[in-house]
Amino acid sequence: MENSILILTLLSLIIWIVLLMFRGQFWQADQRLLEVQKPLLNYPSVAIIVPARNEAELIKISLRSLLKQNYPGSFSIILVDDQSHDGTANIAEKTAQILNKTDQLKIIPSQPLPGGWTGKLWAMEQGVKYTQQLINPPDYILFTDADIEHSPNNLKQLVEKAETEQLQLVSLMVLLRCQSFWEKLLIPPFVFFFQKLYPFRWVNHPQSQLAAAAGGCILICREALTRIGGLQILKQALIDDCSLAQAVKLIPLTHLDEENFSPLNQEFSIKSFIFPFTSKAYYPIWLGLTETTQSLRPYPSLSSIWDMVARTAFSQLNFSIILLGLTLIGMILIYLMFPVGLIGGILHENGLIILVATLTGLLMEIAYYPTLKLYRLSPVWGLTLPFIGFLYALMTLDSALKYWRGKGGSWKGRTYP
Repeated sequence: MENSILILTLLSLIIWIVLLMFRGQFWQADQRLLEVQKPLLNYPSVAIIVPARNEAELIKISLRSLLKQNYPGSFSIILVDDQSHDGTANIAEKTAQILNKTDQLKIIPSQPLPGGWTGKLWAMEQGVKYTQQLINPPDYILFTDADIEHSPNNLKQLVEKAETEQLQLVSLMVLLRCQSFWEKLLIPPFVFFFQKLYPFRWVNHPQSQLAAAAGGCILICREALTRIGGLQILKQALIDDCSLAQAVKLIPLTHLDEENFSPLNQEFSIKSFIFPFTSKAYYPIWLGLTETTQSLRPYPSLSSIWDMVARTAFSQLNFSIILLGLTLIGMILIYLMFPVGLIGGILHENGLIILVATLTGLLMEIAYYPTLKLYRLSPVWGLTLPFIGFLYALMTLDSALKYWRGKGGSWKGRTYP
C-alpha cells in the first residue's frame, strides 16, 4: 500500500509538471483583449444577435450595456424573443425607448422550434436570417447572451482585434458571476478547467487544430459564417460555441460538407489534446479573457452549477465511454492524489511521500493562482481544488448517466435527446 501511494503520488506530480510546462501555458490566464494603439480608419457595421428566453430579470441591464456601446461605426441589435412568457420583449422595448434608441433595436418573435435544432441555435439562426434580408448586410455579427453586461468599449475592442489581425472569429470568456459561496468554490475552477481543455494560446495559433469559443460573446465576420454554410451545420450541437469555432477555423470553402461534419467529433480530437500543431495554416480565430465584460447569471446553489456542467460534460468527451473512464482516472490522479498522498505519508511516517505530495500541491496552487487572481479571490481557495476536482468528476459521470438515460442536455426549460 505504501509503495502504491508513493507511485501514484509521484505520477500525479509528473502530470502536473507536464501540464504546467507543455499544455500551452493554459494556467497563466494571460490571453486578454486590449485596446489597439492605432484606431481603425473605418469601422465596419455590426449586427448584435441576442437570443432571449425568459430573461425579464436581466435583459434591461444587458440590453442597456449594448445600446450604450462606444462604437464609432454603425451597429444594430436584433433580439430574438424565444417564446418568453415573462415580458422579456416588453422590457427590452421600454429600455430602448428610455434611451431613445428604438431605431437600433429590432425584436423578432421566434418561430416554433423545428425538429433537429436546439433552442438557442434556432434563435440565433433567425437573427442571422434577418440580417441576410437587409439591404446592407452587416460586416460582422456579434452573438451574445441576454445575461451579459458588456463594458462600454467591448464591441470596439472586439472589432479592432478582428480587423487588425484579420481574424475570422473573436470570442471572450466573460467574467462569470462569483459572489455566493458555491460560485466562489466552483466557478473559477470551471474557467480553469476550460482553459486546460482548450489552451487559449493553442486556440489562437493559426497552425493549431485546436479551436474553441465562449458562447456569451462571439464576434464572427459575415464571410466566415457564409463559408461554413451558416448555423444550420451546427443545429444539433449542444456545445454550440466550440462547434462554431471548430467550423470557422477548420472548414475550408472548397471542402464544406454539411452532411459529414460532426462538431466536436473530429478524427484528430485525441491527438490534438497532446500536440495540435501541423504544418498547415488554418483560418485564424482568437479566444481570450476579460475583466470588464461580465455575466449576470446567478448560480446560487450547488445544483445550479451542477446542472450547467452536467449539461455538456459528456458531449465534450464525444459520448465515449473510453474517454469517460480515462477522464475519471485522470481527475483522480491529478487532483486527489495530493491529499491522499499527504495523509498516507503522514500515516505511514514516510517523508518521501509527504515531500512528493507537498510538491504536487504546490504546483496545483501555482497553476490555479492566476485564475483565482482573475476572480479576485484569496490563494487559500486553491486548497479546495482537490475537492472541486472530485465534484467535477461526479458531474461528468452524472452527465454520462443522463445521456444513457436519454435525458440529454437542456436550455431554458427545453430538454434534448
